[in-house]
Amino acid sequence: MRITSLVLNDFRNHAHLQLEFSPGTTTIIGRNGLGKTNIVEAVNYLAVLGSHRVSQDIPMIRSGVQRAQIAAQISKHDRSATIDITINSVGTNQVILNGSSLTRPRDLLGLVHTIVFAPEDLELVKGDPSARRKYIDDFSVQLTPRYAGVKQEFERVLKQRNSLLKSNGRRGLSDAAKTTLETWNELYVSAAADVVEQRLASLQLLSDLVSEHGQMLSGNTEPLIVEYSSTWLLDTSKSREEIINDLRNELALRLNDEVERAMTLVGPHRDDLKVSLSDMPAKGYASHGQSWSIALAMRLATFDVLRQHDDDPILILDDVFAELDEKRRARLAGAVTGVEQTLITAAVQDDVPADLDAAVLLLENVSHGAQ
Repeated sequence: MRITSLVLNDFRNHAHLQLEFSPGTTTIIGRNGLGKTNIVEAVNYLAVLGSHRVSQDIPMIRSGVQRAQIAAQISKHDRSATIDITINSVGTNQVILNGSSLTRPRDLLGLVHTIVFAPEDLELVKGDPSARRKYIDDFSVQLTPRYAGVKQEFERVLKQRNSLLKSNGRRGLSDAAKTTLETWNELYVSAAADVVEQRLASLQLLSDLVSEHGQMLSGNTEPLIVEYSSTWLLDTSKSREEIINDLRNELALRLNDEVERAMTLVGPHRDDLKVSLSDMPAKGYASHGQSWSIALAMRLATFDVLRQHDDDPILILDDVFAELDEKRRARLAGAVTGVEQTLITAAVQDDVPADLDAAVLLLENVSHGAQ
């Protein structure tokens, strides 16, 4: 898979930008402020309908206007497709595929695959659980697009359950509220089980590959292990019915705490991925260089699985090489050799390994209408 052309209108700092991409590796060079990261952010948006940098769409709309546009042509399995996405500051976004408007924007998911590695990915090692949940959820959507609907349904039920807990304050639940909560509990444990099952299935595909890439990038034999971590699901080999029962029992145990705090305290929205080097937690133990290797290994593992599942995702390395030492640069450059399309951003050409065969796009030479 590859992107052949990209047009941005009022996206981030680009009033208008038009680019053509060739197969293989393209290095986008530009000083800070020209918007090189904004370009690859837009490419990634085609795959996940979201940003790898922010959780909301509004920041991607250029200041002073009401909407942004991403238009692209992609090539996949020797066929081409055109995608036109309008991001609106008010109302729903619009997606047009091959000239036809999609009723649900998420129906685009699964057509384009991207894997992004960016400086923010250090959060996979050093950050809060939310970064690791996003990692496994974003991968699950690309692997199984219907998971977007599964996750949306879980979030809807969670929101309703939280609203019920908040509406009663700390005075306790009335009999009517208890009956209503029991109904929402059943919807909640079912939706939560759907989320957990997909996460576990995705992680099973990734775990060995994460370990392999971790050893390749770091150059040592210290095993890198990624496991699902939950306070309520201690055995991840359980069946769906057992997962539901475990969560149902934990909700009963935590009911008083949930009423007191007016929120749902157990479930996949509070789970984590445990990342370890040997028997030590990577967070707080891994060095800065090791943390980069771990984050890279996690991203490269997702690339390998998606490659096996369909075809090469578009690999995006956003300002990565500047953060790596010489050995890790060389190992990463070797790992991306042969990828159908890789997009690399860098402030200066010297940050990119000289032996990496890449077309160079200098933003200073591009008429991009940035403001």
